[in-house]
Amino acid sequence: MRVKLILPALQEAAGKFFRPIKYSLFPPLGLAQLAAYLDPADEIRILDQHVEEDDFSDSPDLVVIQTYITNARRAYAIADSYRSRRIYVVMGGLHATSLPEEALAHADTVITGPAHEAWQIFLRKFRRGEPCRGIIRDPVRTLASLPFPRRDLICRKHYLVPNSIVVSRGCPSQCEFCYTRNFFAGGTSFYTEPVDRALAEIETLPGRHLFFLDDNLFGSSSFSRALFEGMRGMKRRFQGAATTAGVLNRELVRKAADAGLKSLFIGFESLNPASLLACRKTQNRIEEYNTVVKILRDHGIMTNASFVFGLPGDDADVFDRTVDWAVSQGIETATFHLATPYPGTPFFEKMEREGRLLTRDWDLYDTRHAVIRHDHLTPAQLEEGYWRSYERFYRWRSIFRGAGVKNHFSGKMRHIFYTGAWKKIDPLWHCLIRLRSLPCCSRILEKVLDMA
Repeated sequence: MRVKLILPALQEAAGKFFRPIKYSLFPPLGLAQLAAYLDPADEIRILDQHVEEDDFSDSPDLVVIQTYITNARRAYAIADSYRSRRIYVVMGGLHATSLPEEALAHADTVITGPAHEAWQIFLRKFRRGEPCRGIIRDPVRTLASLPFPRRDLICRKHYLVPNSIVVSRGCPSQCEFCYTRNFFAGGTSFYTEPVDRALAEIETLPGRHLFFLDDNLFGSSSFSRALFEGMRGMKRRFQGAATTAGVLNRELVRKAADAGLKSLFIGFESLNPASLLACRKTQNRIEEYNTVVKILRDHGIMTNASFVFGLPGDDADVFDRTVDWAVSQGIETATFHLATPYPGTPFFEKMEREGRLLTRDWDLYDTRHAVIRHDHLTPAQLEEGYWRSYERFYRWRSIFRGAGVKNHFSGKMRHIFYTGAWKKIDPLWHCLIRLRSLPCCSRILEKVLDMA
């Protein structure tokens, strides 16, 4: 059987916002996981449209398409093209789970949720000539018997961090704007792999650098503690994501640092208590933010901070106030977002109920465009503030000021190299990607992470 698994390019990856390094970070691990359930004799291709071109004129027996909200239009066009030639199309992913009826207008089968069991059921019936047409919902929430992803189907040289890995699913928190919470609706919202399996998969990965793509690597302290203890001595350098509450567990942070944690993505989201309360981000306490950053810095761990603008209660000074705080704390990298209500979330339902949605053009739901009516800020003010925040945080004056917060010379230099490389050398990234030099860049990244 010939099977083609496709990740269509996100809309922002093809337009004026295109930064090739951002979209060359990680391979499509979810598709590689689905490929692991196929037969060894099957002819399988994984296509990531961010790093490969394709005219979609081939004729596989089965096409599988992963959808996000800002690649939905492109995903539907690809699906329609294949179906016009009577090629069977399956769609899944976050957007298809949120709006399965919309996706079904372009697919023969839509699988919602993580597809642990539903994908296997579909394959068995498809091979017998009895495909499960329509919507299949997957309520199974276990990673106990998960096969390793088919990494042999991924071209490592296309990615800066080919060693991405996921050892849990979901997040214990229930923030109302979170895109992934709907993905696990109807079942357990957070669950982990057996630690032995996670460690075994890590052992198979070449090189030293790993990136955990888990929504919350600290989501289960018992699991994380055992994972970090098992990784100690592996001489790995890794990055991941956690909540502010998780970082306040100093023992867990120490074990993570001992295992090789060098950078952590933290969803601070807002410095406004009313905004946090409005989106049920109750695990965040603003008075603890400085402590969170200090704990990470004391353990040689860089902070990648995430902030959301345009939540209820925000006003015109939210942009500069947020950037000033982040720079003053010596935060290495920051990502900024405009509050975006994704279908299927309580935030979307609230905005729809109150008549605040400005558009249903999913291409604009990229957290760069204002898509909701705000009480205090116009769409133009929100978008101008968003871009100004990036400009102010990543200008050289801010980078050097942030580096000055570090106690050691090596920490200052790591800050300058890491932060500067992320935003200030895009032309060089363009050149290196064209020359397929990302493996060399990966080794340089490992050296930078070692600086503390």
